[in-house]
Amino acid sequence: MDNFRVLVSDPISEKGVEALAAAPGIDVDVNTGLPPEELLKIIGDYDALVVRSQTKVTAEVLAAAKKLKAVGRAGVGVDNIDRQAATDHGVIVMNTPTGNTISTAEHAFTLMLSCARNIAPAHAGVLAGDFKAARKAFQGIELNGKRLAVIGMGRIGTEFAKRAQAFNMEVVAFDPFLTESRARELKVTLAESPDAALKGADVVTLHVPLTDDTKHIMNADRLALMNPGAIVVNCARGGLIDEAALKAAIDSGHIAGCALDVFENEPPAADHPLFSLGKHVAFTPHLGASTNEAQENVGIEVAIQIRDFLSTGEIRNAINMPSLDAAALKALGSYLDLAGALGKVLAKLGPENPDSLRVSYHGDLASKDTGLVSRTALYRLLERSRPDGQVNLVNAPAVAKSMGLDLVESTINAQTEFSDLLVAELRKGDEKFRVAGTIIGRSPRIVEINRLFVDVPIEGHLLIVRNDDRPGIVGAVGTLLGEFGQNIANFSLARDKAAKNAISVIELDAPCEADQMEKIRQIPGVTSASGISL
Repeated sequence: MDNFRVLVSDPISEKGVEALAAAPGIDVDVNTGLPPEELLKIIGDYDALVVRSQTKVTAEVLAAAKKLKAVGRAGVGVDNIDRQAATDHGVIVMNTPTGNTISTAEHAFTLMLSCARNIAPAHAGVLAGDFKAARKAFQGIELNGKRLAVIGMGRIGTEFAKRAQAFNMEVVAFDPFLTESRARELKVTLAESPDAALKGADVVTLHVPLTDDTKHIMNADRLALMNPGAIVVNCARGGLIDEAALKAAIDSGHIAGCALDVFENEPPAADHPLFSLGKHVAFTPHLGASTNEAQENVGIEVAIQIRDFLSTGEIRNAINMPSLDAAALKALGSYLDLAGALGKVLAKLGPENPDSLRVSYHGDLASKDTGLVSRTALYRLLERSRPDGQVNLVNAPAVAKSMGLDLVESTINAQTEFSDLLVAELRKGDEKFRVAGTIIGRSPRIVEINRLFVDVPIEGHLLIVRNDDRPGIVGAVGTLLGEFGQNIANFSLARDKAAKNAISVIELDAPCEADQMEKIRQIPGVTSASGISL
């Protein structure tokens, strides 16, 4: 049998290359700086590809890579890899989400200190010969005893919080999947919402992914919640901050300054409005993971992952498709897709900061090996709160454990209206929210949302509206959708006459825009409206 061939097309740690080359049955070629046309010519000879951010693994490259089994990214971000094309071609994509945790946390903390003490403008003043003027102009802000809001308590946010506590800062954290028990372990106060975390905060640091829900999470209203003279730190993703609103808040004097490693548009323009600020600023060019140690760690980590995958079939930190043998896939069929849809619905509609996810199996399904089904529901539940690549089918249980979220599985022999039923329930204390689904024919369908019976295919763009059970509301929603130019592909309505509430699940040809969703929520009698793309 021929050896596996691995192409390393971007520079990684020499120790990583050595770990690959030393493995029996693996040949390694290091060929960096390849022009795209050269990569296209040679990629068909390789079983695995190791990249950082320079190599663009496009759909064209993947189509030419007839033997390719895996792409390993030495780092977290995978924007340079066409993940859908990789999945379509059966190529596993793996990243290294843990290798740069400390480096990024340290960089964000350094930015906060630099901003508070005016390190960058004071340094520039000294170099310009304005020693006395700089000493007078750049009075700093002491962090001791200040209130810090951490938005996103994943690995990096947690490390930042530990360092802040060493500086005697009061830490308040918001993360929809951080439980109260885990917050107590970390010695942080758990906030129920970003607004609650930001109210009265002196510093905010952001550690969340950029999604539709988190875009401009720091807007004018939330900046106004912070204490006068507060500082904003972002070492996560550009676009989390409304930069125009931040500039206005600083100009007004309410916000003292900002420390940014990332920007909404990169590279930012030389005349970016924030660059004109004279003090309490610190800007760096996306350097969060740029340390010798982090690059060494991710290089070694990705090499070992590729080595183990080629040698034993083991997959770690895969971000697209897990390894499934034919028997498991045949036995579970469409229930994997159904479980993922239930997890996505719970992430939108279920309680935040839950204690547990309970996945229950009824009927014939209860006799099957359903561990992967439960893990799929958990993965889709968690991915909404984590940046791309930081949670997947492989690491979802570990991520849940770190957040204090228990995964509970059960089988129930009681009869239901369906021969098989999959139920996913999110619990927080006495609060519960459940969704259930089954396979009808060969079609996975959601058949229950919080004890109300519906009939919804798990595809397309869903608008879920909860409202008082009284005449006129469904008509008002439909009228608005018509005004928006939205075409309804499927409609399912369920009512609870005793509780006097109802739920409508509407499949649309396209997702509603944010302003459209807000108009729907303003309809008298509507209690909530959420959009979910399945």
